[in-house]
Amino acid sequence: MTAGISDEGLIAAIARLIPPARHVAIGAASPIPTAAAHLAREMSGNLRVASLYQRRGNPFTDGTGELFDLAAQGRIDLFFLGGGEIDGAGNINLIGTGDWPGRTVRFPGSFGSAFMYMTVPRTILFRKEHSRRVLVPRVAHISAPGTSPPGVFRRGHADALVTGRAVFHFDPARARFTLTSVHPGESEKSIRAETGFDYDVADPLRETPEATDEERRILRRRPAA
Repeated sequence: MTAGISDEGLIAAIARLIPPARHVAIGAASPIPTAAAHLAREMSGNLRVASLYQRRGNPFTDGTGELFDLAAQGRIDLFFLGGGEIDGAGNINLIGTGDWPGRTVRFPGSFGSAFMYMTVPRTILFRKEHSRRVLVPRVAHISAPGTSPPGVFRRGHADALVTGRAVFHFDPARARFTLTSVHPGESEKSIRAETGFDYDVADPLRETPEATDEERRILRRRPAA
């Protein structure tokens, strides 16, 4: 359990954000977003899932080159990104903290995060840890920018930020998040205390529902051989 919501509830919360996407891609080391994408596919019956995390679910034969080609062609609707740091303007940091190139703490590296963030129409930011260490006023280094200056080609932005405590939606025109739901056991006050950046609050602010019996049944079902 994380902050009052089960992992199945967290998976279901992400899955509900995926429609109306038709093609979702997930990078490496993303088991919760991967499970959410497969759950959304089972629930809708009309979703293509390309997962680099699973050998069986990975349709690419040329590494990530094909993934980037599809994104550049506008053929991926939704992607997932995380960050060692995420700030209130939607910027993510996968480099590290301290003097360049992250001499205090080193993160795994940016790889194609900036490219995917700017070419895929919708991105869901996901980080299970929700703390002021992760959700900061301003990232130490920008791996992928949340917004871009006028005249810079950009097809997409963050659509939402999901953590182990809450769900936020992002307005790229204002470069600002809105808290839309808190997970069971959390409140507006507890989220504010653990979030380093400022944000708006939806009215009404709702509680994130747990996974339904049907969603749990799908998630616990043994996959076909």
